[in-house]
Amino acid sequence: MKQSAGILLYKFVDKTIFFLLVHPGGPFWKNKDLESWSIPKGEFTREEDPLDAAKREFEEETGFEVEGDFIALESVKLKSGKTIFAWAVEFDLDVTLVKSNDFEMEWPPKSGKLQSFPEVDRAEWFQTEHALKKINPAQADFIVQIISKISSSL
Repeated sequence: MKQSAGILLYKFVDKTIFFLLVHPGGPFWKNKDLESWSIPKGEFTREEDPLDAAKREFEEETGFEVEGDFIALESVKLKSGKTIFAWAVEFDLDVTLVKSNDFEMEWPPKSGKLQSFPEVDRAEWFQTEHALKKINPAQADFIVQIISKISSSL
């Protein structure tokens, strides 16, 4: 069974909460926007600690090491059967400095040519309403969960 681990960053600007989401790179995602953004995440093995994997994947996809008081969120299961484990943490970063690692794929299809693309082509901060429209619907629950966990402090 496949599993991924990721981190949902949030920050407050004048008592308004914002969430960091990343847009997947590569030709399949080029013209997709609504419901296509994600938390920075990636697959990990059973031998690896899920939070360590989430931190590693975050750094691979953004170029930033993240630290702070990580809040465990309930995992979500995708239609594919994959489980995503996630943590939220309050942390600010400049999205203009986000730099992702690359992946290779055959492009155009059946061309025999390998091309490199960034795993993440951009990152942005979104207020709750916009974040819920942008994020992959299966991951929207992470935003709902962290809002309920921190709403007492708002």
